[in-house]
Amino acid sequence: MSKIVRSTSEFLIPFIFIFGLYMIMHGHLTPGGGFQGGAVFASGMALLLVAFGSHKLEKKSKAHVLSMLESTGALAFIGLAFGGIAVGFFYNFLVGSSIFGHIPPSGPNRGDMWTGGTIPLMNMAVGLKVIAGLSLIVLVMALASDKTGSQK
Repeated sequence: MSKIVRSTSEFLIPFIFIFGLYMIMHGHLTPGGGFQGGAVFASGMALLLVAFGSHKLEKKSKAHVLSMLESTGALAFIGLAFGGIAVGFFYNFLVGSSIFGHIPPSGPNRGDMWTGGTIPLMNMAVGLKVIAGLSLIVLVMALASDKTGSQK
């Protein structure tokens, strides 16, 4: 890629990552959530691979780390879901606790971050799974194109 594309990517990628994490963290209050924020974050990873290439990446270690992160996100989501089933039928068991949120007052909610209970944690689990899964797909496609498309 040209110097202009790499310089612009260096400037934009941190903002894309921050916006993706913002969407994951505030998904229970604003439009967005784990999947949308994970997709935005993974698009930053795709931009990183397109701008700087995949020839510098360690092929096996990156794929294993992303695979473990994807599994961790899935296990966290399943664990939270089973925790809700154990207490009641998909009960939001963390709302009202001193750590993960208080019960919001009736009427218009001012968007308090700590009224979600398990929902923000589930958004984080889904976001981790989507970030790792889509990044792994992009990485594998980039590595496959390097093997087939290079004229070295």
